[in-house]
Amino acid sequence: MNATANSTSMTRTFIVYAIIMGIAIFQVCFAMLAGPQPILMLPLAFVQAAIAVMYFMHLAQERRVLALALIPYTIYVLIMMNMFWPDSVRLLHLRPH
Repeated sequence: MNATANSTSMTRTFIVYAIIMGIAIFQVCFAMLAGPQPILMLPLAFVQAAIAVMYFMHLAQERRVLALALIPYTIYVLIMMNMFWPDSVRLLHLRPH
């Protein structure tokens, strides 16, 4: 890899990092001023996570088929996690069903 390609790669990394930090700063400032609002915060968190996965885990350089194949698996895992959340709430109050 020559110096120009390395410089472009580092520039892209810093730009992506700045975007993620900008979104995080916006979330913190907005939460301090208006209170936490999941309707706005959750999509911004998903955008942050998607950007981090795409660029820092190099998913953007992979084939689109791999990225599209990971989406159903992720949804499946989240749905299966849904089975454990009621039990954790029950344990929070330390009482049986």
